[in-house]
Amino acid sequence: MTDSIHIQPVSEPIQAEVTVPGSKSDTNRALIAAALADGQSVLRGALFSDDTRYMMDALRTLGFSVASNEPLNTISIQGLNGHIPVSDADLFLGNSGTSIRFLAAFVALGRGRYRLDGIERMRQRPIQPLLDGLTQLGVKARSEQNTGCPPVVIETTGIEGGNVRMDGDQSSQFFSALLLAGASTAQGIHIEVEGHLVSTPYIDLTASVLHRFGVSMTHDEKYQRLHVAGGQTYQAKTYDVEPDASTASYFFAAAAITEGRVRMNGLGRQSVQGDIHFLDVLEKMGCTVFWGDDAVEVLGPKRLQGIDVDMESISDTALTLAAIAPFADSPVTIRGIGHVRRKETDRIAAPVTELRGLGIQVEEYPDHMVIHPGTPKGGKVETYDDHRMAMSFALIGLRVAGITILDPGCTAKTFPDFFDRLQDITN
Repeated sequence: MTDSIHIQPVSEPIQAEVTVPGSKSDTNRALIAAALADGQSVLRGALFSDDTRYMMDALRTLGFSVASNEPLNTISIQGLNGHIPVSDADLFLGNSGTSIRFLAAFVALGRGRYRLDGIERMRQRPIQPLLDGLTQLGVKARSEQNTGCPPVVIETTGIEGGNVRMDGDQSSQFFSALLLAGASTAQGIHIEVEGHLVSTPYIDLTASVLHRFGVSMTHDEKYQRLHVAGGQTYQAKTYDVEPDASTASYFFAAAAITEGRVRMNGLGRQSVQGDIHFLDVLEKMGCTVFWGDDAVEVLGPKRLQGIDVDMESISDTALTLAAIAPFADSPVTIRGIGHVRRKETDRIAAPVTELRGLGIQVEEYPDHMVIHPGTPKGGKVETYDDHRMAMSFALIGLRVAGITILDPGCTAKTFPDFFDRLQDITN
């Protein structure tokens, strides 16, 4: 892809029917579950992107048979019932947080030494709470450079199971990692959460994946105690991956700011993904949402209304809201997102900087931001090697002439052909 891409404003409301690629979160969880299963599983509607390729390549390096058919969006994997064939491996995971965190717990089920690393930004992303959890389970798990971040070295003779206490304020992925591995231990894993657990809808997604593979887990009402029983067997199966609700948010938002209509296929009222609740935010801003069992449709209003909203549980869509916030009739306050500063980039500082660069008044706080109404001016948007910055800020170009997105290829992390799809709905 080119070094930059110019977004062409639309001259009339967007009217489109869209199908987006499979969920990254669902695909990577299902790949781990399938590898732990007894027999061959087939994932249908799987996402093919940088993050899922890192996961597939790592599983192959660990000795698993993984066959993919990208044109058909299918992945076949031969599960080995909790056995990790390779005892010494060096895994490179790019900037895929789900991959490095899920695999750190996954390889701890094996017997040997495993090193997990990524790009420079990955070396700034925390993983210490998970390492502490694994250590409590008898695994030698350490940050190689003593930074609490990758590279990570796991030395293990397997996990029997047991009790774990972990901080909950940084990422729910640490907890999902242990829950995915826990069923393949003898004793199971019981986790006590210290403090508030962020992004709990992703724990619900993990529970859904476990259930669909025949494994059960439980948690209390406030997600302070999580438990997966040991001695369970993942059942190999044909698994249908949901379309990505986080990715769908960009197209819903496109309808919202153009007085348009977007119908999203494959996502409906029964979706297990928390980010589908971005539609609740759009409804409060004046959009009309029509729900079906296997589709949802969004109609944009004459003008969006300002909102004060806590997005802690759906933080992957906070950038989507930040990008369309200037088009509201009053300020938009996005709260509860302090933990996103540790994502692919600092997802508070980055949008604040870029919105200000486009002439929008924004106030930045440690865990929230306030975006004031205004008409953005044209300009070049830095994306900080963050796929969500590129996709979110492209939306501004649907309303404003002269918006150029730098490094558009960073969308390969989760949605390689995003800009082609965006152009399709604007023609």
